[in-house]
Amino acid sequence: MDNKEINDAIDQIPVPKEKVFSAISKGINKDVDRGFGKKMKVFTGVATTAAILGITMASGFFNPTMNKVLANAPLIGVIFQEFNDSTGVDLANQNAVTELNQSITKNGVTVKMTSAYFDGSVVSITGFVNDKVENGRNEKGEVSFDVNFEHNEGDHDPWLGGRSTDIKKVDNGYKFQWKMNYPYKTINENFTLPITIHNINGIEGEWNFNIPIQQKKIITLTTNHEEKYPEEEVRINIKEIQTAKATSTLIYETVGKYKGDDIIISKAVDDKGNVYQFGNRTELEDSAQEDGYHRTVRTEMTKLNSSATSLTFYPYLNIAVPKGERLLDEKSFSIKSEREDFGLQVNNVTQAGEQLVIDYQITGLSNNLSQKRLETIHHNLEYAFWLVDDKYKSKIYPENPWPPKNHGIPFNKVKMIDKATAHYQSTFDLNGEEKIENFKLENTILLFNFSTFVSTKELKPFTVDLPVVEE
Repeated sequence: MDNKEINDAIDQIPVPKEKVFSAISKGINKDVDRGFGKKMKVFTGVATTAAILGITMASGFFNPTMNKVLANAPLIGVIFQEFNDSTGVDLANQNAVTELNQSITKNGVTVKMTSAYFDGSVVSITGFVNDKVENGRNEKGEVSFDVNFEHNEGDHDPWLGGRSTDIKKVDNGYKFQWKMNYPYKTINENFTLPITIHNINGIEGEWNFNIPIQQKKIITLTTNHEEKYPEEEVRINIKEIQTAKATSTLIYETVGKYKGDDIIISKAVDDKGNVYQFGNRTELEDSAQEDGYHRTVRTEMTKLNSSATSLTFYPYLNIAVPKGERLLDEKSFSIKSEREDFGLQVNNVTQAGEQLVIDYQITGLSNNLSQKRLETIHHNLEYAFWLVDDKYKSKIYPENPWPPKNHGIPFNKVKMIDKATAHYQSTFDLNGEEKIENFKLENTILLFNFSTFVSTKELKPFTVDLPVVEE
């Protein structure tokens, strides 16, 4: 059967519009510009909550029915089709996207802002930059922006947390889309967002824009439903669901005994059987109070069906496990996790020239780990160790969670010695890009991240009745 016959057959299958958009949206892997340098890639042992769907449009093998769905969008919607942004397409259909025509050229590089939308808690801005950016330091096809919002400076800009950038190569340049989580507790439905681009691909500039941001009135459902989990010593308060034109957002508060414990809601199902997924989260408040650690979170959510009368939430708990630490003044020692039954038994510490080799075993692991789980542990061990100059340990804190330059080594190469006994060796390059000046074993602290081995715990689902609100 050739492509035409297959396409004709597929075309007979009805395609639900919202599910198509949702699937496309979930299938996109976006690069995140954080400006923090190297990224630590740590995997958990729990299956991800969002399925990934890959659709190859360039091959010509693409469902015509899907094409017809997307073709209903007005011209501005084409921008969002290119970025597989279902929310943008939906808003374009509702004439809820602001078209822009702001253009600035500096040092030969032209940046043009083309559209903006604000829906629920996500702000999107699209634009174009000409191919002169290829004269910068990046590889061809790569575009990176050093940008701040609202005249903030550096990485402390609240708009940068969770900002994603998607790039598409076009004639004479690149189209881009930024998506940002609205960072404040109180949402202003109409405001102007100042943008300052300091450089693009290392090309200096100062491209300054003032982008009008607006969305229609949000419908708010107030629930204030509290669910308690005594065994885990945590509780959840579902506070509000806010619905905009294309999406909804959920606001909930968690209270726990231990600082750093994180409750995430993986999905919700309404009384009609509709499933709702959740996206990026924005932390609105975080405080220590007499009854525990409080955290208020706003998270993206699939648009709530107006006929739903209840929602069943499926939460899970990420347990915060403090790092173990030990001065490397002895060849062998053990470290025990404070909250879990895991341990690190160091058998030998050997320095040979510019390499440090630590031979160790992980204790407390299950005897019947799957091959996938073993591969995850092996990968995570590359990032589970930190060697830190003991005089600089106090310089590591939540706002600067990285060993100070030239006073810490956060990476190693792992070798499995024996799978049955969880026996490994980690080798550290003492003269690598990340190093410790004047390295001495007796002045170095080994930090070990036990959270590498802690699985996420599923909590019992609970149901919340939704109030009836007149629109």
